[in-house]
Amino acid sequence: QVQLVESGGGLVQAGGSLRLSCAASGGTFSRFDMGWFRQAPGKEREFVSAIRWSGTGTYYADSVKGRFTISRDNAKNMLYLQMNSLKPEDTAVYSCAATRRATSQWLPLSAYDYWGQGTQVTVSS
Repeated sequence: QVQLVESGGGLVQAGGSLRLSCAASGGTFSRFDMGWFRQAPGKEREFVSAIRWSGTGTYYADSVKGRFTISRDNAKNMLYLQMNSLKPEDTAVYSCAATRRATSQWLPLSAYDYWGQGTQVTVSS
């Protein structure tokens, strides 16, 4: 059983930056591909970014490409999401998730095996 705990969310002005972290425990982190997802009020959860277990493959939603960077540190069991040039439309609860499958921007949410509780990101205009 893998436990995932997100941190780093908060309130930031448009144009600002935040770095989200996801701490994993209870499993072999390097065996999992990882993803970041977000859910805004009244909307469905959506894909943000994903990274292969080795860190060599990364994937991004078009809406965040060029602004967000996903990374991981397998030695520390950590996943990160660096978010720059934030926009009000980035406001959402951000969650990390782990999957035993090969991830990509097309992997359905149902393919992820473990989820964190999420961290709130609010971007003011």
